[in-house]
Amino acid sequence: MKRLLVLTALGSLLSATTALATGLATCDSGPQETWQPQATLEKQLTDKGWQVRRIKIDGGCYEVYAIDEKGQKVEAYFHPKTLAPVPTKKS
Repeated sequence: MKRLLVLTALGSLLSATTALATGLATCDSGPQETWQPQATLEKQLTDKGWQVRRIKIDGGCYEVYAIDEKGQKVEAYFHPKTLAPVPTKKS
């Protein structure tokens, strides 16, 4: 019985740690049908000189992996309605 309790507690701790590590930004973005298309964000960034590698959804935000105009690797978050940059929480 003790072993089961210890394993359950350990599993809960690992789940909480994973949730904290992945949630760097959160957007109150509403339903996806009200969002701007990812292609619009990609064009906005490539017009600034970025090389966009991937755009995905994370925490209700668009998460972008890219190389910026200075040649630096970037992981950035943008609000899907406004396409404004979203500040991230440091983990």
